[in-house]
Amino acid sequence: MYSLKRRNRITGWFLLKALIFVAATAEAQDRQGKSGNPCGQMLELVADVPMPGAAVRFDYQSMDAQHGRLYIAHMNADQLVVFDTAKRSVVANLGGFKRVHGVLAVPEIGRVFASATGDHKLAAVDMETLKTVGMAGPIDYPDGVAYASNARRVFVSDEHGGVDAVVDVTTNKLIKSIPLGGGAGNTVYDSRSGKILVAVHGVNQLAVIDPMEMNIIARYPLPGVENPHGIALDLAGRLAFIAGEENHSLAVFDLKAAKLIAVRPVGDDPDVLAYDAGLKMLYVSAESGTVTVLQEKGSDLREVGRCSMPRAHTVSVDPQTHLVYFPLENQNGKPVLRIMRPVTKH
Repeated sequence: MYSLKRRNRITGWFLLKALIFVAATAEAQDRQGKSGNPCGQMLELVADVPMPGAAVRFDYQSMDAQHGRLYIAHMNADQLVVFDTAKRSVVANLGGFKRVHGVLAVPEIGRVFASATGDHKLAAVDMETLKTVGMAGPIDYPDGVAYASNARRVFVSDEHGGVDAVVDVTTNKLIKSIPLGGGAGNTVYDSRSGKILVAVHGVNQLAVIDPMEMNIIARYPLPGVENPHGIALDLAGRLAFIAGEENHSLAVFDLKAAKLIAVRPVGDDPDVLAYDAGLKMLYVSAESGTVTVLQEKGSDLREVGRCSMPRAHTVSVDPQTHLVYFPLENQNGKPVLRIMRPVTKH
């Protein structure tokens, strides 16, 4: 009789603890939902800043930390948003080009380059006047943009054309198209090696281009990665992070040894990546709305966690403040720029 009572008391105690846990979890989820922050364990909400234009798709961003500006491609609105990161306000909303996909700020030459896919051209915008000073093309489907400072040339991913298009920044003219042997994913400049890196769809490779000679000098297979697309670099650690959009994968590629060293799972259909060199944090935004946060440990990555943020397939990070930016196309019928801070920073 005594043991039965004791057993009942223990069972009741566990039941009470379970009910308290469920109630606390529900309360936390409710607070999270009301705050509009589904990433509370990893990223805390700093601000949701209203964006101009219609509640339609955004694409790439480019951070100019030197001047405190963030350039955001509001793709389906045919606009390039110029955002002041200190004042947290929109400086300008530029038009005049169709379907802005890629964007790249190059402070050293006072230019912003935007791939206007609907115009089949690369637009060059003066940073000071915010006026368009050139349109280079034709480029079938311009997407990612990289600037090779050693050659003073811009390299543009022609996703559907299967080439990397080369534009001279002095003349704003298309001077060459480099066949890739597959669809062009993102294009980035490795300033340590002075080479251009391109993810190549279909053949699942990382191609290396000499920007002076304007030809491919190496190709590296990416086994386990299907349709490599987004790329981010850890320049100091000599690592490239490459997202496989067809099989929710992330490659860790050793640039010094020129070999793939790991493949990690991420959210479905990963698109844009952003790397914070100061905190060694990698953010992977996916078309599915899943944001994966990873911490670099040596030459590998450890997943910190994931969260769901609808239409957050593009991400940018400020290397000075460590703030993370997500343009969201539709929050209660309007576009916003969601600014967040990594919890691990505190």
